[in-house]
Amino acid sequence: MTNTFTDVASVVDAVKDIVPKLRENGREAEELRWLPEENIALLEKAGVFRIATPKRYGGLDLPIEDQVRVLTEVARGCGSTGWVAMVWSSSTWLATLFPDRAQEEIFASDSVRISGGFTPSGTLTPVEGGYILDGSWRFNSGCRGADWNIATSTVHHPDGTPEELVAIVPMSEFTIADDWHTSAAAATGSSTSTAKGVFVPAHRVITFVDAILGSAPDRTPTPGRGYGLFSFVLASAVATYVGIAKGALELFLERVKGRAIAYTNHTDQSQHPLTQIQVATAANKITAAEAMQDRWLRLLQERADSDEPMTDAEKAAMRGQAAFAIQLAKEAVEVLYTASGATVIQRSVPLQRFHRDIQGLAQHGLLLLSTNLEVHGRVLLGLDPDSPFL
Repeated sequence: MTNTFTDVASVVDAVKDIVPKLRENGREAEELRWLPEENIALLEKAGVFRIATPKRYGGLDLPIEDQVRVLTEVARGCGSTGWVAMVWSSSTWLATLFPDRAQEEIFASDSVRISGGFTPSGTLTPVEGGYILDGSWRFNSGCRGADWNIATSTVHHPDGTPEELVAIVPMSEFTIADDWHTSAAAATGSSTSTAKGVFVPAHRVITFVDAILGSAPDRTPTPGRGYGLFSFVLASAVATYVGIAKGALELFLERVKGRAIAYTNHTDQSQHPLTQIQVATAANKITAAEAMQDRWLRLLQERADSDEPMTDAEKAAMRGQAAFAIQLAKEAVEVLYTASGATVIQRSVPLQRFHRDIQGLAQHGLLLLSTNLEVHGRVLLGLDPDSPFL
């Protein structure tokens, strides 16, 4: 498909136009346990897969705030589609942390889809010119439709010292297991990917430390895009949860008017004070989550524009606030689901899928409320954050 969208406003408008179709395809996506090809084609045409590609490679190179706007709209239509789009776009930004030679290969197309994660469940064995990659990576969201895959692995140096490295490899070099059978985020296709004896040239491997600091050699930094690895990933991820909550609110409002409340004399649920309180509560939780989000998005961009890294205290605070924003979005959906009556459990009612998706995605280890509040709380108490994931 030819992509004619060249700025954030046009991409956001294009995504808004396809939200009804993404929502309509939700049940099919869940049954497929992967995104329908129509969803991927619509996102491609809207320019979603170009939002993080550097301009020097023909991409839109949108700042983080604008990327979040786009990803929120996608998740408003379908939680699983939003999650996969977020993984692909955040991993595309991560690819800019590799040496220029690798980037030239990765961005041979300006619309690229990259999956991957940070669990070092593979090994890299040094050989002439690079490494041999072996291992399996579970919960590899989006791997079924990705062009490239990021595989965090461990290398053991001659003295026995282990070191975590990050490799980026064509997805065609992996096999994908049919093992994604879940009650939530079912359409993300987050299957296990496996590499056996795959050669990875040295320029496609960087240290985990270089990934965190953006300090890989032979790399041309993109001005205004030095967000810091985990801060960027967290900021991108929250967009999915906020988008799901916004979509759930819309779905609730569409079906509530004129619905009777069973075993009562109330013939229009929207006229009941409790329902009015519930809707306002959910809406305000979403607004509060967005307000927190706006604060750290501004801080991220200010630091990137001034080429000044965030402090560990700021990163820890962002972790806590991001997880809290996710909690608020989850609570908003819970309120709406609880207010929807028994008919909401029908698979034909999209709201139940939005509820299950946000419940499941909120279990993600990097985004878990308790873990992130612990890191944030330690810093507030004057302690070391005691986490490398900053």
